[in-house]
Amino acid sequence: MSLPRLRLRDEVAGLLDLPWELPLRDWSDDGRRFRELPVGPSRHLVRFLVHAGIVYALKELPEEVAEREFAVLRHLEEARLPGVRAVGLAVRPERGDAILVTEYLRHSMQYRRLLMRLRGVSTAYRDRLLDAMALLLVDLHRGGVYWGDCSLANTLFRRDGDRIQAYLVDAETSELHASLSDGQRAYDLEILVENVAFGLADLAAYQGRDDEMEASIEAAESVRARYAAVWAELHDHPELVPGDRQAIRTRLRRLNDLGFSVDLEVDPVAAGSVRLRTSVTTRLYHANELERRTRLRTLEGQARILLNDLAEYGAWLEHAEGRLIEPDEQADRWLRAVYRPTQARIAREVGPDRDLVQAYCDVLEHKWLLSERAGHDVGLDAAIESYLAEGAPAPEVVVTAAGAVSDPLASLDLEAAIADEDGLVS
Repeated sequence: MSLPRLRLRDEVAGLLDLPWELPLRDWSDDGRRFRELPVGPSRHLVRFLVHAGIVYALKELPEEVAEREFAVLRHLEEARLPGVRAVGLAVRPERGDAILVTEYLRHSMQYRRLLMRLRGVSTAYRDRLLDAMALLLVDLHRGGVYWGDCSLANTLFRRDGDRIQAYLVDAETSELHASLSDGQRAYDLEILVENVAFGLADLAAYQGRDDEMEASIEAAESVRARYAAVWAELHDHPELVPGDRQAIRTRLRRLNDLGFSVDLEVDPVAAGSVRLRTSVTTRLYHANELERRTRLRTLEGQARILLNDLAEYGAWLEHAEGRLIEPDEQADRWLRAVYRPTQARIAREVGPDRDLVQAYCDVLEHKWLLSERAGHDVGLDAAIESYLAEGAPAPEVVVTAAGAVSDPLASLDLEAAIADEDGLVS
C-alpha cells in the first residue's frame, strides 16, 4: 500500500516511521509503547501510544470526518479555547479513512469517574460539572464552533481550583462558522441538555440510584439556564446612569469572576443615560494576571485561588513589616517563602501523576475547612500536615480492590518509553 498523506507537528515528527498505511488494529505492540487507558463510548477505534514520555490518542475514522475534526481542533487551539490538541493526521485515500493524532489531556477525567468519587456523588460537584458544560458551549459558540454532538461522553474534565474545566474531546460532528445563528445555538444547546440528562440518568442507573433519575433530568435542564445567563452577561449592553460607576464595576467584576478579560466602551445614548458595551476575550483573566506577576502557568480557576493567596500573603507582609511592599516584591517573596516550599513538602505524597498546582489549591481549601471548624486561622503548616496525614485526598483518586489508584498514567513507565524510541511499533 502507498504511504498516506501525512501531517505531523514538529513535536511528533519522530512518529514518521510508524506503519500509517496499515489498519490501526493491526499495529503490533511489544507491550511497551501502547497503553490501555479509559475511553468513552466511541464509534471508532482509539489506541493510546507513548512518545517521548507523552501519551497520544490515535483514532481511526473516515477521511472526511477526520479532516473536519482536525481543522476544528486546530481552530480551538489557535483561539485558545478548551479542547484536546491535534498534532497529526494521516489520510489514506485508498482506504477512504484516516488516523487522527491528539495529545492525551493530562490530569483529565471522564464524567463517570469525576462523579463516582471516593466520597460519593456530590450535588455541589455535579453543579460544578454542569457549569463547566455550559461555559464550554458558550466558549465554542463565541468561537464560531457548532458542536453538533454535545455530551458528557464527548467531554473531558479537569479540576480547576474550586471549579471544573471542561474540554471538547470529540469534534467529529463539529462545524466552523464565522458566527452562529440563534437557531444553531439553540439547537446545539438542546442536544446538550438531552445528552447531559441521558448521561446523568445512565450514571444513576449504573450506581443503582433509581430514585435520583428524575433529579438527574431536572439537573440537566438547568444547563439551559446556566448557558443563557452567561451568554446574556457577555452580550447584553445595558443603559446606565452616567455617574453610576459602581454598576459598571459590578458588571466588570462578574465577567472577571467568570474568567473573561474585558475591553470597555461607554457611549452616550440619551440625556442622562449611557450604554455600556463590553468586548471579552478568552476565559484567561486570572491565568494571564498570575503569569504576568509570577511566571506561573496554571488553569484559570487555579490562578484565581493563587492570586487570592498571594494577595493575602502580601497584606500580611505589609502589616508585619509596617511598610508598603511593591507587587513585584510581594510575588517574589510569596513564591520563595510560601508557594515553592509548600509544593516541595507535598510533592512526594502527591506523586508525579497528579497536578501539583491543583494539589496546592487543595491544601488551601483544606486550610479553609480546618479554620472554619476551629473558629480561627489554623495556619498553613497545620493545614499541610493534616492534608498529608489524610493521604493528600483528591476526587480523581478512585479505590479498587487492590487499593487506591489515581491517574490512569500512574503506572506508565515513561523512562522506558523515552529510552526506547525505535522498534516499539512495527
